[in-house]
Amino acid sequence: MVDVLTPEQRRLNMSRVRSKDTKPEWLLRRGLHRMGFRFRLHSRDLPGRPDLVFPRHKAVIFVHGCFWHGHNCSLFKLPETRQAFWQSKIDSNRKRDEQILDRLRSAGWRVMLVWECALRGPRRRQPDDVLEACEKFILENRPGIRSAGKTVQIRGAS
Repeated sequence: MVDVLTPEQRRLNMSRVRSKDTKPEWLLRRGLHRMGFRFRLHSRDLPGRPDLVFPRHKAVIFVHGCFWHGHNCSLFKLPETRQAFWQSKIDSNRKRDEQILDRLRSAGWRVMLVWECALRGPRRRQPDDVLEACEKFILENRPGIRSAGKTVQIRGAS
């Protein structure tokens, strides 16, 4: 199938796609801040520059876009044009994500992924449910509770 947009229009559209400060990320940040959590944003000294870093709790949260990270949900659909390019792009993003998660976990960080479909789309969860799951994850680092080495994920409702 031929792209319906000119190269200039496509370039303009793609330039407007944000990599940080997205609506799902803002929703999560505002909610967690309201709950009393303080965090750092996009910390350059950590692999992958996590969206939210809670140094005191040794926890990080990534808010992943379902398209860019190839999530198997209703918000991900491989484009019909240049499919080989997009498949390669998504596969390399997934591979890089796994490497980043491994590096963070081996450095002792606990990792949570919040998928875009959990915060928007037809199968989104209630914002309070997502925030409650994040709160539970962040506070999990108390004595007697061990979650090192695992990655917690929040997805859209099944």
